[in-house]
Amino acid sequence: MLNSESSLSAIPAADLNQAIWPKSALRNIAGALEIAGVDCRDLVAEYQSPVYLLDEGDARTRARLFREAYETAGASIVYYAAKAFLATAIARWVTEEGLGIDVASGGELAVALRAGVPGHRIVMHGNNKAMAEIEMALAAGVGRIVIDSFDEIVRVADAATRAGIVQQVLVRVNVGVEAHTHEFIATAHEDQKFGLSVASGDAAEAIRRIVKLPSLFFAGLHSHIGSQIFDASGFDEAARRVAAFTRSLRDDQGVVVREFNLGGGMGIAYVEGDDPLEVAAMAQQICSVVRTECELAGIELPELAFEPGRAIIGPAGVSIYEVGTVKPIELDSGVIRTYVSVDGGMSDNIRTALYSADYSVVLASRVSSAEPMLTRVVGKHCESGDIVVRDAWLPSDIAPGDLLAVAATGAYCRSMSSNYNYLPRPAVISAHDGVTSVVLRRETMDDLLALDPGPDVLAP
Repeated sequence: MLNSESSLSAIPAADLNQAIWPKSALRNIAGALEIAGVDCRDLVAEYQSPVYLLDEGDARTRARLFREAYETAGASIVYYAAKAFLATAIARWVTEEGLGIDVASGGELAVALRAGVPGHRIVMHGNNKAMAEIEMALAAGVGRIVIDSFDEIVRVADAATRAGIVQQVLVRVNVGVEAHTHEFIATAHEDQKFGLSVASGDAAEAIRRIVKLPSLFFAGLHSHIGSQIFDASGFDEAARRVAAFTRSLRDDQGVVVREFNLGGGMGIAYVEGDDPLEVAAMAQQICSVVRTECELAGIELPELAFEPGRAIIGPAGVSIYEVGTVKPIELDSGVIRTYVSVDGGMSDNIRTALYSADYSVVLASRVSSAEPMLTRVVGKHCESGDIVVRDAWLPSDIAPGDLLAVAATGAYCRSMSSNYNYLPRPAVISAHDGVTSVVLRRETMDDLLALDPGPDVLAP
Protein backbone atom coordinates (compact mmCIF):
# COMPACT_ATOMS: atom_id res chain seq x y z
CA MET A 1 0.00 0.00 0.00
CA LEU A 2 1.10 3.55 -0.63
CA ASN A 3 2.01 5.97 2.14
CA SER A 4 3.44 9.05 0.45
CA GLU A 5 1.33 12.20 0.76
CA SER A 6 1.65 12.97 -2.94
CA SER A 7 0.07 9.69 -4.03
CA LEU A 8 -2.61 9.30 -1.39
CA SER A 9 -5.41 10.22 -3.75
CA ALA A 10 -4.63 7.05 -5.71
CA ILE A 11 -4.78 4.64 -2.75
CA PRO A 12 -6.80 1.54 -3.64
CA ALA A 13 -9.27 0.34 -1.03
CA ALA A 14 -8.27 -3.29 -1.46
CA ASP A 15 -8.63 -3.84 2.28
CA LEU A 16 -12.30 -2.80 2.20
CA ASN A 17 -14.20 -5.72 0.73
CA GLN A 18 -17.61 -4.32 -0.23
CA ALA A 19 -19.26 -7.60 0.75
CA ILE A 20 -18.12 -6.98 4.34
CA TRP A 21 -17.88 -3.20 4.83
CA PRO A 22 -20.63 -0.60 4.37
CA LYS A 23 -21.07 0.25 0.70
CA SER A 24 -19.89 3.82 1.39
CA ALA A 25 -16.58 2.71 2.92
CA LEU A 26 -13.48 4.14 1.23
CA ARG A 27 -9.99 5.46 1.85
CA ASN A 28 -10.03 9.24 1.55
CA ILE A 29 -7.25 11.40 0.18
CA ALA A 30 -5.47 11.27 3.57
CA GLY A 31 -5.60 7.47 3.61
CA ALA A 32 -8.09 7.34 6.47
CA LEU A 33 -11.18 5.18 6.53
CA GLU A 34 -14.29 7.13 5.63
CA ILE A 35 -17.86 5.90 6.11
CA ALA A 36 -20.82 7.79 4.60
CA GLY A 37 -18.58 10.82 4.13
CA VAL A 38 -17.28 10.82 7.73
CA ASP A 39 -13.55 10.49 8.42
CA CYS A 40 -12.99 8.08 11.32
CA ARG A 41 -10.37 10.43 12.81
CA ASP A 42 -12.90 13.27 12.95
CA LEU A 43 -15.43 10.88 14.44
CA VAL A 44 -13.11 9.96 17.30
CA ALA A 45 -12.10 13.59 17.84
CA GLU A 46 -15.74 14.52 18.36
CA TYR A 47 -17.19 11.44 20.06
CA GLN A 48 -14.13 9.74 21.61
CA SER A 49 -13.03 6.14 21.23
CA PRO A 50 -14.22 3.46 21.12
CA VAL A 51 -17.28 4.36 19.08
CA TYR A 52 -19.82 2.52 16.93
CA LEU A 53 -20.51 4.11 13.54
CA LEU A 54 -23.65 3.26 11.56
CA ASP A 55 -24.12 4.11 7.91
CA GLU A 56 -27.78 5.19 7.82
CA GLY A 57 -28.03 4.94 4.05
CA ASP A 58 -26.61 1.42 4.06
CA ALA A 59 -29.07 0.26 6.75
CA ARG A 60 -32.04 1.83 4.99
CA THR A 61 -31.03 0.33 1.65
CA ARG A 62 -30.80 -3.15 3.16
CA ALA A 63 -34.16 -2.77 4.92
CA ARG A 64 -35.77 -1.67 1.66
CA LEU A 65 -34.08 -4.50 -0.24
CA PHE A 66 -35.48 -7.10 2.17
CA ARG A 67 -38.98 -5.67 2.01
CA GLU A 68 -39.01 -5.47 -1.78
CA ALA A 69 -37.39 -8.87 -2.30
CA TYR A 70 -39.65 -10.76 0.08
CA GLU A 71 -42.83 -8.96 -0.97
CA THR A 72 -41.98 -9.68 -4.61
CA ALA A 73 -41.47 -13.34 -3.67
CA GLY A 74 -44.88 -13.45 -2.00
CA ALA A 75 -44.44 -12.39 1.64
CA SER A 76 -47.08 -10.19 3.28
CA ILE A 77 -44.77 -8.43 5.74
CA VAL A 78 -41.14 -8.25 6.82
CA TYR A 79 -40.36 -7.45 10.45
CA TYR A 80 -37.03 -6.07 11.65
CA ALA A 81 -35.63 -8.23 14.48
CA ALA A 82 -35.00 -5.64 17.19
CA LYS A 83 -32.70 -7.87 19.21
CA ALA A 84 -29.95 -7.27 16.62
CA PHE A 85 -29.83 -3.62 17.67
CA LEU A 86 -32.55 -1.18 18.56
CA ALA A 87 -32.80 2.52 19.28
CA THR A 88 -35.54 4.95 18.34
CA ALA A 89 -33.52 6.06 15.31
CA ILE A 90 -33.20 2.48 14.07
CA ALA A 91 -36.92 1.86 14.60
CA ARG A 92 -37.66 4.98 12.58
CA TRP A 93 -35.34 3.96 9.75
CA VAL A 94 -36.80 0.49 9.28
CA THR A 95 -40.44 1.49 9.65
CA GLU A 96 -39.99 4.34 7.18
CA GLU A 97 -38.68 1.71 4.77
CA GLY A 98 -41.89 -0.30 5.22
CA LEU A 99 -40.90 -2.92 7.79
CA GLY A 100 -42.62 -3.93 11.01
CA ILE A 101 -40.63 -4.74 14.15
CA ASP A 102 -40.37 -7.86 16.27
CA VAL A 103 -39.47 -7.35 19.92
CA ALA A 104 -38.46 -9.81 22.63
CA SER A 105 -38.93 -7.83 25.83
CA GLY A 106 -40.83 -5.00 27.42
CA GLY A 107 -37.77 -2.81 26.98
CA GLU A 108 -37.57 -3.39 23.24
CA LEU A 109 -41.30 -2.79 23.01
CA ALA A 110 -40.93 0.50 24.89
CA VAL A 111 -38.28 1.70 22.44
CA ALA A 112 -40.41 0.77 19.44
CA LEU A 113 -43.43 2.56 20.88
CA ARG A 114 -41.36 5.62 21.75
CA ALA A 115 -40.27 5.72 18.11
CA GLY A 116 -43.91 5.81 17.07
CA VAL A 117 -44.14 2.30 15.63
CA PRO A 118 -47.85 1.37 15.37
CA GLY A 119 -48.77 -1.51 17.65
CA HIS A 120 -50.27 -3.57 14.85
CA ARG A 121 -46.85 -3.56 13.11
CA ILE A 122 -45.17 -5.21 16.11
CA VAL A 123 -44.70 -8.90 16.96
CA MET A 124 -43.93 -9.79 20.60
CA HIS A 125 -41.50 -12.67 21.21
CA GLY A 126 -39.88 -14.16 24.31
CA ASN A 127 -39.72 -17.57 25.98
CA ASN A 128 -40.61 -16.23 29.44
CA LYS A 129 -42.74 -13.11 29.06
CA ALA A 130 -43.61 -11.50 32.37
CA MET A 131 -47.26 -10.65 32.97
CA ALA A 132 -46.29 -6.97 32.99
CA GLU A 133 -44.76 -7.37 29.51
CA ILE A 134 -47.85 -9.16 28.22
CA GLU A 135 -50.12 -6.45 29.62
CA MET A 136 -47.89 -3.79 28.07
CA ALA A 137 -48.13 -5.51 24.69
CA LEU A 138 -51.92 -5.76 24.90
CA ALA A 139 -52.23 -2.09 25.90
CA ALA A 140 -50.09 -1.15 22.88
CA GLY A 141 -52.28 -3.12 20.48
CA VAL A 142 -49.44 -5.43 19.45
CA GLY A 143 -50.45 -7.30 16.32
CA ARG A 144 -49.12 -10.73 17.27
CA ILE A 145 -47.93 -12.32 20.49
CA VAL A 146 -45.88 -15.46 19.92
CA ILE A 147 -46.87 -18.21 22.35
CA ASP A 148 -43.79 -20.11 23.50
CA SER A 149 -45.15 -22.47 26.19
CA PHE A 150 -48.29 -23.86 27.78
CA ASP A 151 -47.82 -21.41 30.66
CA GLU A 152 -47.99 -18.48 28.26
CA ILE A 153 -51.34 -19.60 26.89
CA VAL A 154 -52.79 -19.11 30.35
CA ARG A 155 -51.01 -15.78 30.95
CA VAL A 156 -51.92 -14.18 27.62
CA ALA A 157 -55.52 -15.44 27.76
CA ASP A 158 -55.93 -14.12 31.30
CA ALA A 159 -54.48 -10.71 30.45
CA ALA A 160 -56.58 -10.45 27.28
CA THR A 161 -59.74 -11.37 29.21
CA ARG A 162 -59.05 -8.69 31.79
CA ALA A 163 -58.36 -6.17 29.01
CA GLY A 164 -61.59 -7.10 27.24
CA ILE A 165 -59.91 -7.91 23.93
CA VAL A 166 -59.24 -10.86 21.64
CA GLN A 167 -55.50 -11.14 21.07
CA GLN A 168 -54.07 -12.68 17.91
CA VAL A 169 -51.31 -15.18 18.66
CA LEU A 170 -48.80 -17.31 16.81
CA VAL A 171 -47.45 -20.56 18.22
CA ARG A 172 -43.70 -21.02 18.01
CA VAL A 173 -43.03 -24.53 16.81
CA ASN A 174 -39.89 -26.63 16.81
CA VAL A 175 -39.91 -28.65 13.59
CA GLY A 176 -36.63 -30.51 14.20
CA VAL A 177 -34.54 -28.55 11.68
CA GLU A 178 -31.17 -27.46 12.97
CA ALA A 179 -29.41 -24.71 11.05
CA HIS A 180 -25.73 -25.27 10.31
CA THR A 181 -24.52 -22.63 12.73
CA HIS A 182 -23.11 -22.30 16.26
CA GLU A 183 -24.89 -24.42 18.88
CA PHE A 184 -25.90 -21.35 20.89
CA ILE A 185 -27.69 -19.70 17.94
CA ALA A 186 -29.33 -22.77 16.39
CA THR A 187 -32.86 -22.56 17.70
CA ALA A 188 -35.17 -25.15 16.10
CA HIS A 189 -33.74 -28.45 17.34
CA GLU A 190 -35.52 -30.22 20.20
CA ASP A 191 -33.05 -29.75 23.07
CA GLN A 192 -33.39 -26.01 23.72
CA LYS A 193 -35.58 -23.51 25.47
CA PHE A 194 -37.64 -22.03 22.62
CA GLY A 195 -41.00 -23.14 21.29
CA LEU A 196 -43.14 -26.27 21.32
CA SER A 197 -42.22 -29.51 19.63
CA VAL A 198 -44.21 -30.77 16.66
CA ALA A 199 -42.82 -34.30 17.01
CA SER A 200 -43.86 -34.67 20.65
CA GLY A 201 -47.38 -33.38 20.04
CA ASP A 202 -46.91 -30.35 22.31
CA ALA A 203 -47.45 -27.86 19.47
CA ALA A 204 -50.73 -29.49 18.43
CA GLU A 205 -51.92 -29.62 22.03
CA ALA A 206 -51.10 -25.94 22.54
CA ILE A 207 -53.17 -25.01 19.50
CA ARG A 208 -56.04 -27.23 20.67
CA ARG A 209 -56.10 -25.26 23.93
CA ILE A 210 -55.79 -21.84 22.27
CA VAL A 211 -58.72 -22.25 19.88
CA LYS A 212 -61.00 -23.03 22.84
CA LEU A 213 -60.22 -19.74 24.58
CA PRO A 214 -62.47 -16.80 23.67
CA SER A 215 -59.82 -14.18 24.44
CA LEU A 216 -57.28 -15.66 22.00
CA PHE A 217 -57.34 -15.95 18.22
CA PHE A 218 -54.98 -18.50 16.67
CA ALA A 219 -53.44 -16.69 13.70
CA GLY A 220 -50.67 -19.07 12.70
CA LEU A 221 -47.28 -20.64 13.23
CA HIS A 222 -43.82 -19.27 13.91
CA SER A 223 -40.63 -21.17 13.12
CA HIS A 224 -37.09 -19.87 13.57
CA ILE A 225 -34.27 -22.28 12.82
CA GLY A 226 -31.21 -20.26 13.86
CA SER A 227 -28.92 -17.40 12.90
CA GLN A 228 -26.08 -16.60 10.49
CA ILE A 229 -27.45 -18.96 7.84
CA PHE A 230 -25.89 -18.75 4.38
CA ASP A 231 -28.27 -20.80 2.22
CA ALA A 232 -31.95 -21.64 1.99
CA SER A 233 -31.75 -25.40 2.57
CA GLY A 234 -32.64 -25.17 6.26
CA PHE A 235 -35.55 -22.85 5.51
CA ASP A 236 -36.69 -25.23 2.76
CA GLU A 237 -36.88 -28.18 5.11
CA ALA A 238 -38.54 -26.10 7.84
CA ALA A 239 -41.15 -24.94 5.34
CA ARG A 240 -41.88 -28.54 4.34
CA ARG A 241 -42.41 -29.58 7.92
CA VAL A 242 -44.52 -26.54 8.80
CA ALA A 243 -46.73 -27.26 5.77
CA ALA A 244 -47.15 -30.89 6.80
CA PHE A 245 -48.03 -29.83 10.33
CA THR A 246 -50.53 -27.32 8.96
CA ARG A 247 -52.29 -30.08 7.03
CA SER A 248 -52.44 -32.25 10.16
CA LEU A 249 -54.03 -29.39 12.10
CA ARG A 250 -56.68 -29.05 9.42
CA ASP A 251 -57.35 -32.77 9.22
CA ASP A 252 -57.18 -33.55 12.95
CA GLN A 253 -58.61 -30.40 14.53
CA GLY A 254 -60.27 -28.48 11.72
CA VAL A 255 -57.90 -25.58 12.44
CA VAL A 256 -56.95 -23.13 9.70
CA VAL A 257 -53.42 -21.69 9.75
CA ARG A 258 -53.61 -18.20 8.30
CA GLU A 259 -49.97 -17.17 8.70
CA PHE A 260 -46.50 -18.72 8.45
CA ASN A 261 -43.77 -16.66 10.09
CA LEU A 262 -40.49 -18.31 9.15
CA GLY A 263 -38.34 -16.05 11.32
CA GLY A 264 -34.98 -14.63 10.34
CA GLY A 265 -31.42 -15.85 10.59
CA MET A 266 -30.14 -14.73 7.19
CA GLY A 267 -26.34 -14.49 7.45
CA ILE A 268 -23.84 -11.80 6.52
CA ALA A 269 -20.18 -11.76 5.50
CA TYR A 270 -17.77 -11.07 8.35
CA VAL A 271 -14.51 -12.23 6.75
CA GLU A 272 -13.12 -13.17 3.35
CA GLY A 273 -14.73 -16.39 2.16
CA ASP A 274 -18.11 -15.80 3.79
CA ASP A 275 -20.64 -16.12 0.99
CA PRO A 276 -24.27 -15.70 2.05
CA LEU A 277 -26.99 -16.20 -0.54
CA GLU A 278 -28.13 -12.98 -2.18
CA VAL A 279 -31.30 -11.55 -0.59
CA ALA A 280 -33.63 -11.81 -3.59
CA ALA A 281 -32.45 -15.35 -4.36
CA MET A 282 -33.04 -16.43 -0.77
CA ALA A 283 -36.50 -14.88 -0.77
CA GLN A 284 -37.53 -16.50 -4.04
CA GLN A 285 -36.23 -19.90 -3.01
CA ILE A 286 -37.93 -19.96 0.40
CA CYS A 287 -41.27 -18.61 -0.80
CA SER A 288 -41.30 -20.95 -3.79
CA VAL A 289 -40.77 -23.96 -1.56
CA VAL A 290 -43.58 -22.85 0.76
CA ARG A 291 -45.97 -22.51 -2.19
CA THR A 292 -44.98 -25.92 -3.55
CA GLU A 293 -45.29 -27.66 -0.20
CA CYS A 294 -48.68 -26.11 0.47
CA GLU A 295 -49.90 -27.28 -2.93
CA LEU A 296 -48.61 -30.80 -2.30
CA ALA A 297 -50.25 -30.80 1.13
CA GLY A 298 -53.51 -29.62 -0.35
CA ILE A 299 -53.73 -26.52 1.82
CA GLU A 300 -54.25 -22.88 1.00
CA LEU A 301 -51.09 -20.77 1.06
CA PRO A 302 -51.01 -18.78 4.32
CA GLU A 303 -49.68 -15.25 4.53
CA LEU A 304 -45.90 -15.28 4.86
CA ALA A 305 -43.78 -13.22 7.24
CA PHE A 306 -40.03 -12.99 7.87
CA GLU A 307 -37.83 -11.40 10.55
CA PRO A 308 -34.32 -10.40 9.38
CA GLY A 309 -32.22 -8.39 11.81
CA ARG A 310 -28.47 -8.95 11.53
CA ALA A 311 -28.65 -8.88 7.72
CA ILE A 312 -30.07 -5.35 7.83
CA ILE A 313 -28.09 -3.60 10.55
CA GLY A 314 -24.95 -5.76 10.83
CA PRO A 315 -23.05 -4.71 7.69
CA ALA A 316 -24.02 -1.05 8.24
CA GLY A 317 -22.02 -0.86 11.47
CA VAL A 318 -18.31 -0.38 12.12
CA SER A 319 -16.47 -0.17 15.45
CA ILE A 320 -13.57 2.26 15.81
CA TYR A 321 -10.91 1.70 18.49
CA GLU A 322 -7.67 3.39 19.50
CA VAL A 323 -4.55 1.28 19.94
CA GLY A 324 -3.07 1.47 23.43
CA THR A 325 -0.26 -1.08 23.67
CA VAL A 326 1.54 -3.32 21.18
CA LYS A 327 3.16 -6.46 22.61
CA PRO A 328 4.99 -9.09 20.49
CA ILE A 329 4.92 -12.64 21.87
CA GLU A 330 7.07 -15.49 20.54
CA LEU A 331 5.03 -18.70 20.21
CA ASP A 332 6.42 -22.23 20.69
CA SER A 333 6.60 -22.59 16.92
CA GLY A 334 8.92 -19.59 16.75
CA VAL A 335 6.22 -17.48 15.12
CA ILE A 336 5.74 -14.01 16.55
CA ARG A 337 2.19 -13.04 17.34
CA THR A 338 1.70 -9.38 18.25
CA TYR A 339 -1.02 -8.52 20.74
CA VAL A 340 -2.58 -5.19 19.84
CA SER A 341 -4.60 -3.87 22.77
CA VAL A 342 -7.43 -1.42 22.13
CA ASP A 343 -9.57 0.75 24.39
CA GLY A 344 -12.64 -1.48 24.26
CA GLY A 345 -13.10 -5.22 24.09
CA MET A 346 -15.57 -7.80 25.28
CA SER A 347 -17.77 -5.16 26.91
CA ASP A 348 -18.61 -3.68 23.50
CA ASN A 349 -18.28 -6.90 21.45
CA ILE A 350 -18.85 -10.14 23.33
CA ARG A 351 -19.37 -12.25 20.21
CA THR A 352 -15.75 -13.32 19.79
CA ALA A 353 -15.59 -14.61 23.36
CA LEU A 354 -19.11 -16.07 23.24
CA TYR A 355 -19.24 -17.63 19.76
CA SER A 356 -15.59 -17.57 18.60
CA ALA A 357 -16.87 -15.12 16.01
CA ASP A 358 -14.51 -13.89 13.28
CA TYR A 359 -14.18 -10.27 12.18
CA SER A 360 -12.30 -8.18 9.63
CA VAL A 361 -10.11 -5.37 10.95
CA VAL A 362 -8.06 -2.66 9.23
CA LEU A 363 -5.77 0.17 10.21
CA ALA A 364 -8.22 3.06 9.90
CA SER A 365 -6.38 6.31 10.62
CA ARG A 366 -3.71 6.00 7.92
CA VAL A 367 -2.22 3.69 5.33
CA SER A 368 1.07 1.88 5.67
CA SER A 369 3.57 0.21 3.35
CA ALA A 370 5.06 -1.79 6.23
CA GLU A 371 5.08 -5.57 5.96
CA PRO A 372 2.02 -7.24 7.50
CA MET A 373 2.39 -9.08 10.78
CA LEU A 374 0.25 -11.65 12.56
CA THR A 375 -1.72 -9.92 15.29
CA ARG A 376 -4.42 -10.60 17.83
CA VAL A 377 -6.58 -7.57 18.56
CA VAL A 378 -7.54 -7.70 22.24
CA GLY A 379 -9.41 -5.52 24.68
CA LYS A 380 -8.53 -3.97 28.03
CA HIS A 381 -10.60 -6.23 30.30
CA CYS A 382 -9.25 -8.55 32.99
CA GLU A 383 -9.95 -11.70 30.96
CA SER A 384 -7.57 -13.69 28.77
CA GLY A 385 -10.58 -14.38 26.53
CA ASP A 386 -11.08 -10.65 25.94
CA ILE A 387 -10.43 -10.89 22.21
CA VAL A 388 -11.89 -8.66 19.50
CA VAL A 389 -10.24 -10.25 16.43
CA ARG A 390 -8.48 -13.55 17.02
CA ASP A 391 -6.16 -13.56 14.00
CA ALA A 392 -5.47 -10.58 11.76
CA TRP A 393 -2.70 -9.34 9.53
CA LEU A 394 -1.98 -5.69 10.30
CA PRO A 395 0.97 -3.46 9.29
CA SER A 396 4.09 -4.12 11.34
CA ASP A 397 4.48 -0.42 12.14
CA ILE A 398 1.21 -0.26 14.05
CA ALA A 399 1.66 1.90 17.13
CA PRO A 400 -0.17 3.39 20.11
CA GLY A 401 -2.55 6.11 18.96
CA ASP A 402 -3.43 4.41 15.67
CA LEU A 403 -7.11 3.76 15.01
CA LEU A 404 -8.46 0.36 14.05
CA ALA A 405 -11.83 -0.34 12.45
CA VAL A 406 -13.71 -3.61 12.83
CA ALA A 407 -16.36 -4.31 10.20
CA ALA A 408 -19.90 -5.72 10.46
CA THR A 409 -20.48 -4.81 14.10
CA GLY A 410 -23.90 -3.22 13.70
CA ALA A 411 -25.68 -6.30 15.06
CA TYR A 412 -25.34 -7.97 18.45
CA CYS A 413 -22.49 -5.74 19.64
CA ARG A 414 -24.08 -2.69 21.28
CA SER A 415 -27.22 -4.72 22.01
CA MET A 416 -25.17 -7.33 23.94
CA SER A 417 -22.75 -4.85 25.51
CA SER A 418 -22.01 -4.56 29.22
CA ASN A 419 -20.23 -2.43 31.79
CA TYR A 420 -17.73 -5.12 32.72
CA ASN A 421 -14.83 -3.62 34.68
CA TYR A 422 -17.05 -0.52 34.92
CA LEU A 423 -16.30 0.63 31.40
CA PRO A 424 -18.93 3.05 30.10
CA ARG A 425 -20.52 1.80 26.89
CA PRO A 426 -19.49 3.60 23.68
CA ALA A 427 -21.63 6.03 21.74
CA VAL A 428 -23.51 4.89 18.66
CA ILE A 429 -23.25 7.50 15.92
CA SER A 430 -25.02 7.49 12.57
CA ALA A 431 -23.56 9.02 9.44
CA HIS A 432 -25.31 10.20 6.31
CA ASP A 433 -23.78 12.34 3.56
CA GLY A 434 -20.97 13.49 5.84
CA VAL A 435 -23.26 14.49 8.70
CA THR A 436 -23.26 12.66 12.03
CA SER A 437 -26.08 12.20 14.55
CA VAL A 438 -26.14 10.63 17.99
CA VAL A 439 -28.15 7.40 18.05
CA LEU A 440 -27.11 6.56 21.62
CA ARG A 441 -24.81 8.86 23.58
CA ARG A 442 -21.68 7.62 25.31
CA GLU A 443 -22.21 6.52 28.88
CA THR A 444 -20.36 8.47 31.56
CA MET A 445 -18.98 7.60 34.98
CA ASP A 446 -21.89 9.56 36.40
CA ASP A 447 -24.27 7.18 34.59
CA LEU A 448 -22.57 4.19 36.20
CA LEU A 449 -22.40 5.72 39.68
CA ALA A 450 -26.03 6.85 39.52
CA LEU A 451 -27.10 3.24 40.13
CA ASP A 452 -25.04 3.00 43.31
CA PRO A 453 -26.74 4.51 46.39
CA GLY A 454 -23.32 5.35 47.86
CA PRO A 455 -21.66 4.72 51.22
CA ASP A 456 -23.86 7.17 53.13
CA VAL A 457 -26.99 5.19 52.27
CA LEU A 458 -25.40 1.84 53.02
CA ALA A 459 -23.77 2.86 56.31
CA PRO A 460 -25.40 1.33 59.46
